[in-house]
This record gives sequence, structure tokens and C-alpha cells, in this order.
Amino acid sequence: MRTPERPGLQHTASSSFDDRIKRGRAARDRADWAGIAQVSTSHRDPMGILTQQNANRVQSLVPLRTERMSVSPFTFYRGTAALMAADLARTADSGILVASCGDAHVSNFGFYASPQRSLVFDLNDFDEAAWAPWEWDLKRLVASIIIAGQATSRDKGVVRKTAGETITAYLDALRGALATSPTERYFAHFDAEQHTQGLDKGSREVLKDAIGDAERRTGDRAVRKLTSEGEDGHRRFLTRPPVLTPIDRATASQLTDDLKQYRDSASEDIHLLMEHYGLADIAQRVVGVGSVGTRCYLALFEDGDGHHLILQVKEAMQSVVQQYGGIAQPDSLQEIITTRGEGARVVGLQRVLQGLSDPFLGYIDREERGYYVRQFHDMKGSIEMDTLKDKPFRRYGVACGRVLARAHSQSPTAAEILGFAGRGGKLTEAIMSWAVDYAKTSRADFDLFTAPAQQPGA
Repeated sequence: MRTPERPGLQHTASSSFDDRIKRGRAARDRADWAGIAQVSTSHRDPMGILTQQNANRVQSLVPLRTERMSVSPFTFYRGTAALMAADLARTADSGILVASCGDAHVSNFGFYASPQRSLVFDLNDFDEAAWAPWEWDLKRLVASIIIAGQATSRDKGVVRKTAGETITAYLDALRGALATSPTERYFAHFDAEQHTQGLDKGSREVLKDAIGDAERRTGDRAVRKLTSEGEDGHRRFLTRPPVLTPIDRATASQLTDDLKQYRDSASEDIHLLMEHYGLADIAQRVVGVGSVGTRCYLALFEDGDGHHLILQVKEAMQSVVQQYGGIAQPDSLQEIITTRGEGARVVGLQRVLQGLSDPFLGYIDREERGYYVRQFHDMKGSIEMDTLKDKPFRRYGVACGRVLARAHSQSPTAAEILGFAGRGGKLTEAIMSWAVDYAKTSRADFDLFTAPAQQPGA
């Protein structure tokens, strides 16, 4: 017997998988393979963009940012998501927007602890997260493999093979994810130990070493390394300039008020958990490569029995995808940014893109700037590309491709990617061609950046 329709209830199912595949195929009429492979070299001002970014940062830390970016072409690339967004904005794209990382280079994947205290492998940096053409993330990942491979003097064949396998892994993982329901995709995540299965001995040993290092990077260990007990019996942060430094009284007062707002933004269980702790100390902390100069702090909390917790409070600026890439954000996300600040953008998209996220995530919104808050050193770790032999290097690229596919599969437009990609051969050729050419562009930017008279902040 057919169930009668309920008065006032209208069925609002989304479009079918086949319809979305057709839309993806149609998108190729707007951006052919030659357009996807094109690298724009005209009307570029790389040093101007970096100088503009530095203007909004803590000026005393700008030379340190310059120093860290000058170490190698790869560290430079890590700090130039804005340059790449500006370059991509001048060439054709698929027009298929997804919730994206915005800075998906290989060093922004890694390990961290799940709420269940198991170790997972996923994207772990979301400062630039925003809606963007899906291939922008994949291009940034593949170019990072090319640049990291060149920086470590690997054989060209190994580097190109790794880059190609990464693209293939992304497409294969996306097909697999989209064969499941949206709910199943939502719950999917990658346990760190999963990546050791089927690996050769060398790759397995590298991964296990990295997992062991991550498991040792706990909050308790950070407390022991970064703080000392004073005569009053309470712990305070050590001073280790320029990486860890005290803050002035006015900043401390402002951040104390801000952290009350953070508690209100966190989930109810974390709000209650924080009632056990009082704020003991705050210090300024320098992090990363591209992030150097953004305002970042560590907040030490202490309960009445000598237990401690460290949270990181990090400034959230406008995503380079929007600022330099020119991608208009969906009304829903723009409303979040307008009413709750850029920190809320970072937190919201991190929860979308990660399989499992830090339960302590929250945000702070001031009139002049926003922040997001997370745990500090909660079993967080990564694999340094220069430590890998060729086989683990290839395996790591493939793992990153799979993780990126899982992140993109959360967007309702994900099936359109498969329609656009087709069998994948021409797409792989186009992205490989783009990545090789962009590596040359980035290297030329690096050479210009490291010329003493040209360095921003020099």
C-alpha cells in the first residue's frame, strides 16, 4: 500500500549522482585541459604580495619569517599560499567549488590524537580554508611533491612518478568515497596504523618512527618542556626568544577576556571541562613557516591539584583563497565570517574537512581581528620529506592524495569532480604539466626572494 503524502511536507531530495556527473562533464566546456595546465606568468608581483602580507604581522617577527622561508625552495613554497592563489586566479578553473584546505602542501598533512585518544592521519592546517575550485588543493599538493623532491635532489623519474601516483590515488579514493552514502563518508577517517598495512619494510619503519614521535608529543610533555614551577608553586612559561616570549600587561588582560569568549564558543562538554581550570599564564609563541608574524599565544591552565592544560590561540586572517584568489564565498560561510569572525571560519571548515577534529576547537572574535583556539601538542606530528627514502616518499604522497579526496568528498559538488575528470588520464597530464611549470615559477620567486636587496623585511 502506498503511503499517503503528509499535508505540508514537500520532498526536497538533492540531485542524483548521475546528474552531478553530467554537470561535471559540462564544466569541461568552460575549462579545457590546456586551461587547467596553464601557468600564468604575466602581471605578477610576488614580492609585493609578500610585503603586503607582512604589513599586517608583528613587525619584530618579519625577519624571522624571511629567515625560515629562505632555507630552501620548499620552505619558501610553504609560506607562499597567497602567491599561488593569486596565480591560480589568473587562469582557467573547473568552476566546481568544494570546501577546501586552501594550503594543501605535503607538510600540512600529519598525525594528531582523536577524541578517543587514537592517532589519526589527516589534514592538519586550516588557516586558509575556504570554498575554492577543487583542483586548487590538488595542484598545491602535487606542486609541493615536485618542489620537495627537487629540494632533496631526488631522481626526476621518482618525483614525477610520485606526483602522478598522488593524482591517481586522489581520484581512486574519491570514486570509492562517492560509492558510499554521505553519512558513511562523514564518519570515514584514517587511523595512523592503517597506513602501515601493505607497505614495504622501509616505508613501514619510517611511518612507525613518525607515529612514535607523535605519540610522545603530549600536552603533559609540553608543560614539562615549556614551563617551570615558581616559588609560589605555580607554573609559568619559560622565556625562549624569539620562539617563546612574555606578553605585556595590556595584551594579557585582553586575552584573559578573550578566553572567556572562547569558552562560550566551545561545545558544552568542553565548556564544562574548562570550569575545572583557572588561567595561570600566557606567552607569545612563534609557529610554522608561513604563519610566522601572525599573532599566536599559548595559554596555560591549572587546576587546584597541579594538573595542567595548554591551549594555542592563533590569529585567523582572511583566507588567501578569498583575498588573493578572488573566490566569492557562499552566503552561509560569509555570514559566519561577518558575524563571528575569521576564527569561526577556520573552526567550521576544519570540522568539515577532518575525519575527526580536536574537541577543544573554538574561536574568539574581536572587532579588529579573530582567533581560533585548539589544543597544543596533542600528539601532533608530521613526516619531514627530506628524511624519506624514495619508496616512503612515494607512499606518503599517495596517502596525502587519499586524505585530500576524503576531505573533498564531504562537499555536495564532489561527484562533479569525477564527471570533470573522466577516466583521469588527461586530467593527470594537465595537472602534472602545471605542477612542473609552477615549480619553476616558484623557484624563480625563491631566487628573487633570497636576493638580499629584495627580501621583504630585510
